[in-house]
Amino acid sequence: MIRLLLGLLLPTSGSISILGLNPATDMDKIHQQIGYMPQKFGLYEDLSVLENLNLHADLKGLTDDEKQAAFHTLLEFTGLSKFTGRLAGQLSGGMKQKLGLACALLGHPKFLLLDEPGVGVDPISRRELMKMVRGLVKDGKTVLWSTSYLDEAEGFDDVIVLNDGKVIYHGRPSDLTKEVDGSVFLTKGHSVSNRRLLRQILKSNEPVVDAVIQGDQVRVVICDDKTRKKHAKYLQRVKPRFEDAVIYKLGGIVQEPSQVAKEIEVDETMPIVIEADHLTKKYGTFAAAKDITFQIKRGEIFGLLGPNGAGKSTSFKMMCGLSRPTHGHAYITGIDMRQSPIEARSKLGYMAQKFSLFSPLTVRQNLEFFAGIYGLKGNEKQDKIEQMVKIFNLRGYLKSKAGDLPLGYKQRLALSCAIMHNPPILFLDEPTSGVDPLTRREFWNHINSMVEKGVTVMVTTHFMDEAEYCDRIALIYQGHAIKTGTPSELKKTGETMEDAFIRIIEEYDAAHPNEERT
Repeated sequence: MIRLLLGLLLPTSGSISILGLNPATDMDKIHQQIGYMPQKFGLYEDLSVLENLNLHADLKGLTDDEKQAAFHTLLEFTGLSKFTGRLAGQLSGGMKQKLGLACALLGHPKFLLLDEPGVGVDPISRRELMKMVRGLVKDGKTVLWSTSYLDEAEGFDDVIVLNDGKVIYHGRPSDLTKEVDGSVFLTKGHSVSNRRLLRQILKSNEPVVDAVIQGDQVRVVICDDKTRKKHAKYLQRVKPRFEDAVIYKLGGIVQEPSQVAKEIEVDETMPIVIEADHLTKKYGTFAAAKDITFQIKRGEIFGLLGPNGAGKSTSFKMMCGLSRPTHGHAYITGIDMRQSPIEARSKLGYMAQKFSLFSPLTVRQNLEFFAGIYGLKGNEKQDKIEQMVKIFNLRGYLKSKAGDLPLGYKQRLALSCAIMHNPPILFLDEPTSGVDPLTRREFWNHINSMVEKGVTVMVTTHFMDEAEYCDRIALIYQGHAIKTGTPSELKKTGETMEDAFIRIIEEYDAAHPNEERT
């Protein structure tokens, strides 16, 4: 739809008007009045912040005087004044998005198109970005913001919900949310674990619209009066969210048990399977990670949270052997990653933050390649590939190049390649970034099922509701693990996970006023 609005595609039927102009015939005039921030980072990573601004200003036809005035205003507005000489590729995710917004604002556009600006951005940067955009709206600009994060959409003035190329809702978020008022609950009074309770709900024949883990409870959406009354003593009514309403509008989740975990068998003799022992990583005099220490038990989901540039990806890479620590050790099932990296990595399944497969190869070629890397051969290899194709619904894409897949299917392919050898340990680096809510639930249904069989998962995420699925969380900031605990332990009464994330960081900053910020 955004490509149609930009005139990059022409409609087969129907018409479009942008600021009273037709994209098919008036594209040059439209481009002078709109600002566009593409979904993928559309700037030049080998140019500095100032060089990117200069390039986009030239494309907009600004004079030297107009440039100087605009650069001063935009650099102050985005907080990038101190980073004009830094290469765009060396900026954190949040700073990249702010630079993208600054470039889109050159030339005083009347209409802004922002294509998923919050993807891969931490909660603090997302709030700052949203605050900036709201300020632009108050100044009279119109903004179109696309997103798969429905907590972002909840704060918009007007939303269009698209599914399968069709509009399924158009109006205020609050009006749709009212449709599930009185139908959203947290479970209470159960003696089983939250993960087992979720599995029981998903296996039941009850008409449940949605069910997700929220800390030590399960959040359920039940719109059927008979079912609500039947389980009333186990349900605590809570305020609905926009995401609850969208899942309802989409027809609810598919209540099917995961097929992924059926063949998994895990050695149960070792209670601690992952250990970080004073991990430190320095680049010259700069320490990206400082004295990181934690242990992860078998059958546990352990989350690494932190702002962009905080050191969590560095810690993550050291743990799975992609980066050698300057000091300290990483142990996988007791094997020192520095001493026996190949043996340690054989225990792992790894799904990278950025799409880690081979874009020019087809889906089948990627599956064949990774099956070979993990030592699968002959009939076992072909049987496992066929199983992954069936479970992740990849049949219709086998001949498609991986780089041409929709994002949700790219992530399905990446996860299938990471788990096809039945690893006892999974490293998932932002596995659902930019993925729609239903696909996200499908992923976590598989992950939770594997964990119940004893698989251990280490995951990074910027999606705070997803952080609630973890058994424990380490919050990484300024290279340190500043807080570790369960989601319930990190949150104060009435707080969301996002509120807790921001509060803990603000408390750390207040207690360390002289520490240099990265």
